[in-house]
Amino acid sequence: MDANTEVGPDDAGADEDGDVHGVVHGVVHGVVHGVGHRRVIAALALCGIFLATYLTLYHYGYVGSIACGTGGCEKVQASKWSRLLGLPVALWGAGYYASVFVVATLGTVGRFSDRRWPSGVLLALNGWGLVFSGWLTWLEVARIHAICRYCVVSASLVAVLFALSVLDWRQRRSPK
Repeated sequence: MDANTEVGPDDAGADEDGDVHGVVHGVVHGVVHGVGHRRVIAALALCGIFLATYLTLYHYGYVGSIACGTGGCEKVQASKWSRLLGLPVALWGAGYYASVFVVATLGTVGRFSDRRWPSGVLLALNGWGLVFSGWLTWLEVARIHAICRYCVVSASLVAVLFALSVLDWRQRRSPK
């Protein structure tokens, strides 16, 4: 097929009505399934590590200003809620993401790739992460009265990590 060839619904993989939603879902499912939920979880956790490290460096003054644009990030980072047990919440986040990264990566190699325990650990870690992110988001809205864009990205990332962990756990739980 060259660049001038017209593509019809059948050629694009759409159904008879021209609907590509099912095809897109199939492709996304195939990519995640082909690569593996744990590898996608590891890649997203790595993104979270970078994000949380940036916020931690800002908290300790190694990054002069935070590139947020709304002022909400600075207000959240300066609030009394920005520390937990004497450490920046962002540092706890970096530890969380690092833990998820290690477990997900271990779950893709050698003898661990067919084991169920990494799925259970990922589900527990990301379930806890979802609850904690929900609490932090509530604090931003109800107590701090500011929204940090980076915190929203992190909370969204945690929600996706949790969803992928559920899918991985369900896949590993069902008999093959």
